[in-house]
Amino acid sequence: MTRVAINGAAGRMGRELVIACQRSEALTLAAAFEAPGSEAIGQDAGRLATGEDANVAIASAEDRDASQFDVLIDFTRPEPCLAALDDCVASGAAMVIGTTGFDADQLARIEDAATTIAVVMAPNFSAGVNLTLKLLETAAKALGDSVDIEVVEAHHRHKVDAPSGTALRIGEVLADATGRNLDDCAVYARQGHTGERARETIGFQTIRGGDIVGEHTVLFAGDGERLEISHKASSRQTFAGGAMRAAGWAAEKAPGRYDMNDVLGLQDD
Repeated sequence: MTRVAINGAAGRMGRELVIACQRSEALTLAAAFEAPGSEAIGQDAGRLATGEDANVAIASAEDRDASQFDVLIDFTRPEPCLAALDDCVASGAAMVIGTTGFDADQLARIEDAATTIAVVMAPNFSAGVNLTLKLLETAAKALGDSVDIEVVEAHHRHKVDAPSGTALRIGEVLADATGRNLDDCAVYARQGHTGERARETIGFQTIRGGDIVGEHTVLFAGDGERLEISHKASSRQTFAGGAMRAAGWAAEKAPGRYDMNDVLGLQDD
């Protein structure tokens, strides 16, 4: 049975990961970690998540012993994620990364680590979202420059990065499918006298509020018709379950940088 560790186990997503791991028949929760000084340290990870003991006490990330697990899952922030990555590299454990907001240097560190261990990294671990990306690629290739493309995303008030990692991945898929470079064509804000919209741009609109789990809609707006493709998540378990699927998959893989297309078998031949 694959031994799983969860970084940030006391957070909103961390608790969902604990629940998903406990539900899995192929995985076992072997370790759970939190930031040094967290009030959750010493508490049972399962009791904190569901009220039922998992017999795994949350430990400080400073005391992380990577020999305890086969794969670590991280949905925290870039700095603690990279610290966990270093521990995984040192021990040979695989890693599943759902954290977003990395800069170029941090992404380079992840790519380097993937030469030593298996790393599954994705902005969204929902099977539905990854299928949506395939639909968006098909639509963008078919419609091309005949439509205006806008990406609208919404998340809860606590999310700290914008646009979301999933929205940015959507933008990359749309740009690649239409022969554009996202860095050159993305428009992240509009205010004042902006002038007429350029057809080759891809616009992003960000909503933050309440407890919205995650919603993404792409508008292909043409003359006389509009196509909308949407994905809406109503529970974080859709992401947690996908991460567990990725964890079991990664534990058996050779070193390399993988994403959910690999896990789901959606890569083009």
